[in-house]
Amino acid sequence: MGISLAGNLFTFFIFYEMLTLTTYPLVVHRGTKKALDAGATYLRYTLVGGAVLLVGIIWLHAIAGPFEFTTGGALGHLGPEHASSLVIIFAVLMAGLGVKAAIVPLHGWLPTAMVAPAPVSALLHAVAVVKAGVFGIVRVVYNVYGIESASALGVTAPLAAVAAVTIVYASVRALSQDDLKRRLAFSTVSQLSYIILGIALAGPISTVGGLAHLAHQGIMKITLFFSAGIIAETIGLHRISEMNGVGRRLPVTSAAFTVAALGMIGVPPTAGFISKWYLGTGALASGQPWVLAVLAVSTLLNAAYFLPVINAIWFGERSASWPEEKGRGRFWEADPWLLAPICVTAAMTVLAGLLAGEFFSPLEWAKLIAWREYR
Repeated sequence: MGISLAGNLFTFFIFYEMLTLTTYPLVVHRGTKKALDAGATYLRYTLVGGAVLLVGIIWLHAIAGPFEFTTGGALGHLGPEHASSLVIIFAVLMAGLGVKAAIVPLHGWLPTAMVAPAPVSALLHAVAVVKAGVFGIVRVVYNVYGIESASALGVTAPLAAVAAVTIVYASVRALSQDDLKRRLAFSTVSQLSYIILGIALAGPISTVGGLAHLAHQGIMKITLFFSAGIIAETIGLHRISEMNGVGRRLPVTSAAFTVAALGMIGVPPTAGFISKWYLGTGALASGQPWVLAVLAVSTLLNAAYFLPVINAIWFGERSASWPEEKGRGRFWEADPWLLAPICVTAAMTVLAGLLAGEFFSPLEWAKLIAWREYR
């Protein structure tokens, strides 16, 4: 709440660093050597990123003086003599925020942090940490520099290029991961850069797609990580190669996972399809058709690393090594209290697409925000 309601960069930074310190105990929750090592990696990345961000904030305030987040940007009073410094400061700010936003090559902490329990992974990937980084980038581009000034300085095109590279690279890395949570982690790295790409294209339609994906990605990723956690806790399986036939043992969990995975691929009428549609049409409207190739390649890679999992859990031959639960034979589902959240979020994945035109949808809220920036 502090991050979302911050009125300037300094206030944002305070809560941004508080988020690091409050999530560290969650990463090391299990207390094992692997968890402690992952926590140390998490702190190294995020604290260094925070220090870089602070340098950028101080440097910017030294040039511009005190300012608040402002629609259209807060640096309009600076003359052209500051252009070179503003470009460098923008790069510094993006590097600092890019750690939590998991931009390549600053993403290394995120797959490592998958040693944490599934609810923590969902928090890291869908709600708090990575979204803080992406939200910070949105704030800097729109409410500090201003989209027109950022485009005039030439900083949005390199940001779009970095986002495109991250989208493709992380999707390729996801293909080779047998551990389900690590595959989902690299998927997160890729999906986050959809948001950054939409912002960096500097057009109203692509901005709508990027902002809507802030919510859409969260809904889908929560479903995926909770489902992976249920599979791990109920059957004790973590690797995709061991999950043949899971759908016949955990049908509700597997159905929720399938819906969210299809959403990540962008199958209509899910939330993921809405995001990609607006990103694609926004790219054409902004005169940058190369983005369509990035989206096409990414979608194919999404399908390549999600469809084999769906095929395995529904159509794979059941492993004979699975444990049997006494008195319940060869079929059981998770506790209803565990199933309820993923049923809700899986339904939201579909409803966010089907009801995208309704006033309460993430898409309509994204349109409202974009309209205020581009009017």
